[in-house]
This record gives sequence, C-alpha cells and structure tokens, in this order.
Amino acid sequence: MNFQRKLEEQRRSTSPLFNDRKLKLGTFCTNLSGGCTMSEAEGMLQCDWESSSKLARMADAMEFEAIVPVGRWKGFGGNTNFNGEGFECYAWAAGISALTRYSSVFATSHVPTVHPMMAAKQAMTIDHISGGRFTLNVVTGWFAPEIEMFGAPLLDHDRRYDMAAEWIGIIQRLWTEDEEFDHDGEFYHLRKAIVRPKPIQKPHPVVMCAGASARGREFSAKFADIGFTNLEAHDLESMRVRVDAHRKYAWDEHRRSIQVWTNAYVFQGDTEKEARDYYQYCVFEKGDWPGVENLVSVMGINSQSIPAPVLTKLKEHFIAGWAGYPIIGTKEQVVEGLQTLSNAGFDGILLSWPRYVEGMEEFQRTTYPLVQQAGLRS
Repeated sequence: MNFQRKLEEQRRSTSPLFNDRKLKLGTFCTNLSGGCTMSEAEGMLQCDWESSSKLARMADAMEFEAIVPVGRWKGFGGNTNFNGEGFECYAWAAGISALTRYSSVFATSHVPTVHPMMAAKQAMTIDHISGGRFTLNVVTGWFAPEIEMFGAPLLDHDRRYDMAAEWIGIIQRLWTEDEEFDHDGEFYHLRKAIVRPKPIQKPHPVVMCAGASARGREFSAKFADIGFTNLEAHDLESMRVRVDAHRKYAWDEHRRSIQVWTNAYVFQGDTEKEARDYYQYCVFEKGDWPGVENLVSVMGINSQSIPAPVLTKLKEHFIAGWAGYPIIGTKEQVVEGLQTLSNAGFDGILLSWPRYVEGMEEFQRTTYPLVQQAGLRS
C-alpha cells in the first residue's frame, strides 16, 4: 500500500483523478453525434467543435475530474445512425486539453487501430499539452464493422486481450524507460524503440479500462488505474457487491488498488412528472429502436436466452444513455441519485444528458451547488 500511495502522490500534483473528493464526476461521449442518447428528439448533441468545446469548458469550470470521449469509427444505422459522426479521440483530446485547466482529458483508443509506438507518442504529447492531465482509456474493440474498416478481422474475445496486454506493456515501457529497447512479441516487433521526452505524469499517464468480462476484469486489475464497469442491476446492494468485487480482485490478484467508475444519464425537470414525461417522449416516442436493435445484435446480447422484458429494458437504457444508471427527476432527486452511487462505493461517475448542452447548463446552474452542499464535492 505504501508503494500505491507513493504513486498516487506523484500523480496528484497534476491529475485531478487522485484528489480527495468523495465522488468524482466526468462527462461521457461529448465527441460524437447523439452523445449517449439514441433518439430523434430535438436538441440531441451534434458533432461540432462548438458544442464539444462548450461542454468541456463547463466540465472544467465545475472542476469535473474527467472528460471522456468514446472511440467510434462507424454509426449503428437505424433512424439516427447513432454516433455516426465523431471526432477522433487523440486529436480531440489534444484540442480539449488546450482549452481546459483542471479536468483530466481522456483519449479512448481501440488497440487494433493504433500501433503502440504511435499511441505512446501521441499520449505523451497530449500529457505535455495538458500539463500532466492525460488519461488513456484502453478498449479492445467489439463492433466488427468498424474494425474491419482497417483491413483486418475482429479477433476472438480473448485474443483481443492478448493483443491489448502486449500493446499496453510496450506503451508503458516507452513512457518509462530511458534507453532504447527491442521488442519481439506475438503481435508487435520494435527495434531500438524510444519515446522522448517522457510524459509529465510519473510514473506514467493514468490508464483506464472498461473490460466487463472475466478476461477484461483481469486486464483492468493488472494494467489499469481506473476500472470502468456497466451495471447489470440498479439496486444499492447489487451495485455495492459489484464495486467491492472489482476492487477485491485487483488487490487479491495483483496487489493493486484501483478506482471503480460507472456512467449515469440525467433527465432533470422542475418536477418529477416533467422529467419522466420527457423521458417517455425521448425514449419511447422518439427513441431509435431500429438503431438499438442493431447495437445489441452486434454486441451479441440479443439472445433467445434473455427474457423479452429484460431485453426490452436493456434496450431502453441504451436509448436513454448508453445503458447507464438512470437519474430522473428534480434537481434534488438528481443529487439523491448521485448520493446513491457514492453509497454504492463508486469513486466516479461519467454523466450525460439527452439535450447535452442544455441539460449540462441546467445542471451547472441549479444542481451542482446542491451536489456541493451534500458533501459529495467538498
């Protein structure tokens, strides 16, 4: 634990992810059309720099710890072609880093699409642009049509993690080793590899991973500082068990202490009825149900083994906000929702709103002061 504390102390000087706030906050998917909401309702996020940079500035003004893009190369069709327009994550992170002063800016990187030499160099550069606030979010890829755009088939699940382990191992060596080195692995071959200058963060930039499978959990426990997890159930006890299991595995298997984050979507109104009426309109009247059918099918979860009501509920949560935790109601109920997630043990929550810019402006104006008053952000 002393070694772990030393690492956190080294990073704390530049990265807000290691501050002492009870509940850390971030934004999710502000680099893609639609944001996190699959709907034809008016006011959904457009993929333009004005919107993306405005959301980043608001997050930074509230001292959100994280600004996290989603890596996406192709949309999901349907009525909206959800996330079909988007900014590439490394270039986007460099631009956002130059506009902000506090938040950690992430780049979500599909392992098969970026050579580790390039990923290490780009990450180092963004770490310098941001003054030591960069975080690398590692994903192995699951949407075959977008990986196939790069001229290679999507590997089997466990093979993707074999590649990811070699990939991040090379990157961390490039970030930390002062001498040139050769690497002859299964997937990569490097000769006299070196990255200079080194990243600002010591020992290296923060790493996040969202692996949900047993193999993904193992990867997060071994290599990541932050484990991101989706929720299968929304009751307090189930969430607490999930968080505890994530942390326990990392410590028991690798003697590593990791943070655990998830995502939540916010539908806020002056009254609970107003918030729920808008949810009904956005999800059931204007939701992109053909698009979500494509999404769950390609994810391999549209199975006859899943009861129809359960599958329908899952699709509903994907439409509302990338299957996140639902926070629906007044500003006071939004605070209660965040308090529940904190009570479950989460270190941080990535937030999204259906009308992203308008919703986040309302949150900043009316809700965030209450979040502070509740002691979640002191």
